[in-house]
Amino acid sequence: MSTLQFAELSIKRNSLTRNLPEGNEELQWVSNTAVLIYGEKDAVLVDTFITIEHNQKLIDWIKSFNRNLTYIYITHGHGDHFFGIKQIIEAFPHVKAIATAGTVQECFKQEKMIEGFWDKLFPNQIPQPQVIPDVMDTNFFELEGHRFEIIEAGFTDTANTTTLWIPDIQLLEAGDVVYNGIHQYLAETTESTRHDWIQAIDRLIQLNPQYVIVGHKVPENENNPKIMGETKQYLLDFNRLDKETDTALDLYHAMLKIYPNRVNPGSLWGSANAAKAVSRSAQNK
Repeated sequence: MSTLQFAELSIKRNSLTRNLPEGNEELQWVSNTAVLIYGEKDAVLVDTFITIEHNQKLIDWIKSFNRNLTYIYITHGHGDHFFGIKQIIEAFPHVKAIATAGTVQECFKQEKMIEGFWDKLFPNQIPQPQVIPDVMDTNFFELEGHRFEIIEAGFTDTANTTTLWIPDIQLLEAGDVVYNGIHQYLAETTESTRHDWIQAIDRLIQLNPQYVIVGHKVPENENNPKIMGETKQYLLDFNRLDKETDTALDLYHAMLKIYPNRVNPGSLWGSANAAKAVSRSAQNK
């Protein structure tokens, strides 16, 4: 029997897209989830939060487990998943922040966006200066003899995303490759990359995990593997409705008709606008 256990901390925050044409006000938020996987003495943290306040809550939560934090693994390069590294290292000086080369590349891009983008949405709330994770030279690491396998997912909601598979406890930490009850962020995607995303999900389904924890979930939702299929279906529906609609508003309403109860319609609005901007660009060529 494995001695590994895991726990998650989900914290709600404001959406990045706030200029909605309309949408249920009670759904206009999003959450980030950090995961602690721990053994008898040591622990690994997967992803951090955006703001100083939320990362302090994360630190206090980690300390409550009374474990030696050995690694911070970053699943992908979006700022809301790695901006807290500096604070975590200050609280746990012996921890090492790690990520794939592709994730680190994206982290550097996001770091350059803090002043022009992130700080405008979360003024004076982002830890500075940023600490970027170290590049890993293997596709796995270990905690107390248990193997943590890194699976490259390619372009899902952004470039160079990954998931973390812990076979001893049948846990898939899916980052942003899978979503749970929240509108998926598609603003960086194209029809082609959305097909790639679907293929990445199909590969993860073959692992047959018992638990799937994701970066963005309704905190009360279970970590049921069925969310992999739901994430895939959302992408299929978006691709189909993008072809069947003319404007961003049409696409937005068509998706809301299918997914009226998903949290963070702001993400859908941003995705719809990005998709139709691509369509207009193609028409103008």
